[in-house]
Amino acid sequence: QVQLVESGGGLVQAGGSLTLSCAASGLTFIRYAMGWFRQAPGKQREFVAAVRAINWRSGETYYADSVKGRFTVSRDNANNTAYLQMNSLKPEDTAVYYCAARLLSVEVVAGMYNYWGQGTQVTVSS
Repeated sequence: QVQLVESGGGLVQAGGSLTLSCAASGLTFIRYAMGWFRQAPGKQREFVAAVRAINWRSGETYYADSVKGRFTVSRDNANNTAYLQMNSLKPEDTAVYYCAARLLSVEVVAGMYNYWGQGTQVTVSS
């Protein structure tokens, strides 16, 4: 049974930083691309960042324009964990953040991911 468990969310002031973690189990982690999405109240779930499977184009990373230069996605294959380091946070980054997994390649469409975590709340105060 595949499980993705996010942690690390919380309340932070604008300009602050948070690191989200996504612990994966029940899958061959290195074969899966790991994505991060977010959903604010009343809005659709949107792509944030993703990292390819480690044996597919060497774990390349991808970012939404809104977070490029502020967020960094990474993976620790020894510990089956993906991370999202978030710096220079803005109030508009407030959302529930989800990690997701799909085989090999990255997609920016949420529906293309097979497995999802339960989400972790990130709130950025102004």
